[in-house]
Amino acid sequence: QVQLTESGGGSVQAGGSLRLSCAASGLTFRTYGMGWFRQAPGKEREFVATVNWSGGSTLYPDSVKGRFTISRDNAKNTVQLQMSSLKPEDSAVYYCAARPYGTPMRARATDYAYWGQGTQVTVSS
Repeated sequence: QVQLTESGGGSVQAGGSLRLSCAASGLTFRTYGMGWFRQAPGKEREFVATVNWSGGSTLYPDSVKGRFTISRDNAKNTVQLQMSSLKPEDSAVYYCAARPYGTPMRARATDYAYWGQGTQVTVSS
């Protein structure tokens, strides 16, 4: 079965950095676009970043653009999210997700086929 397993979450002070990683198994990784979403308590799940199958195209919302970087390693079936200049409002559970080849970069969360269990990121002021 498909498994997406996130790691790298934790607590950090504002202005700090964290690197999240997601390991995928049970799917042909290179045929999936990958994304990161986050959800804070009482809020809707929010798109954070996505990368296409090859790693050559990425997309971010304005809230994280210039601070977050998504990348992937198709040889290792992993996707990373490098987060810097973190703010308290970045605190949330971060989820890794996979969308099938051909779904648009601006896909909605419902277009993603597989999800990880999430990893907590807490940024203190």
